Amino acid sequence: MEFCDECGSMMKADDGTWTCGSCGYEKDRDTAAEKQMVTTQGQEESEIVDMSESEEDARPSTEAQCPECDNDRAFWEMKQIRAADESETRFFECTKCGQKWREDDH
Repeated sequence: MEFCDECGSMMKADDGTWTCGSCGYEKDRDTAAEKQMVTTQGQEESEIVDMSESEEDARPSTEAQCPECDNDRAFWEMKQIRAADESETRFFECTKCGQKWREDDH
C-alpha cells in the first residue's frame, strides 16, 4: 500500500507506477521495497477456539463482599464509562449468586 506524497490519499498500483486516484500524482514503483512489505495474501487462517464453556473460569476474581449473599469472592472488570480524564469504574459479579454491583472512585 502506498500513499500519495501530494494529497495523502491511497494510491493504486498501475503497471510500473503508483497512481493517485484523487489528484493524479504518479511515482515509480520500487519492487525491491515492495517485496519486503507484509501482506495478508498467502497467510494461513488460524483456528478459532470456542472458549464459551471455560470463559467464566478465565475471568479475574478478587476479594470483595457481595451485598446480596455476603460471599467474599467476585469476578471483576474495569470500564471507562465517564470522561477520559476520570478514573475507570470497577464492576463486580459475585462468584456464588451472580449479583452485580459497581464501585466508583469519588
